[in-house]
Amino acid sequence: MPEPAYWDRQAATWDRSTAFVERRLLAPARRWVTARAAGRTLEVAVGTGANLPYYDARVSDLTITDLSPVMLEAAVARARTLGREVHSLIADGAHLGLPDDAYDTVVCTFAMCCVPDEVVVMRELARVLRPGGTLLLADHVESSARLGRGVQRVLDAFSSAESGEHHRRRPLLRAGETGLRVVEHDASRWRLVEQLAARAA
Repeated sequence: MPEPAYWDRQAATWDRSTAFVERRLLAPARRWVTARAAGRTLEVAVGTGANLPYYDARVSDLTITDLSPVMLEAAVARARTLGREVHSLIADGAHLGLPDDAYDTVVCTFAMCCVPDEVVVMRELARVLRPGGTLLLADHVESSARLGRGVQRVLDAFSSAESGEHHRRRPLLRAGETGLRVVEHDASRWRLVEQLAARAA
């Protein structure tokens, strides 16, 4: 997994450098995910807080985490601008240090692509969900188009070890290994981005 210092260095320019793909590809998945969030909610790997504008009043209590203190500071500042109260916590998604069965909803977007083992992280996210709670994920995944998969293979070959980026994972296909049951999923055109909702037992 990339060290927090890597993401600390990205924080100041992250929103600007990702603006093109954010508007055209990521924002629709963020809306899909946050529209399904409710109750006491935990967002893991919040980054600069790009999901924050989309949460509605059904989210009654929101905790945000990130392994990068600088990214987390940016998210807290965004929440303040939006008038949304949040609790913030520096934490690694694989080791949250939070109690079992604590949240109604757990959200994680565009982060499974950067962790060493997405199943380990999904199990940790499932652990903090109350029985019947919902895990909501979105990520860029292996494309359904041959050309897209070819480009992704090249990107994987040249991705820096520092970023830890993987372009061909599909958390949807691994969710069953975590004890979660997928209840809904959707994807963008050519399946460049995929989102899912899964229930805790």
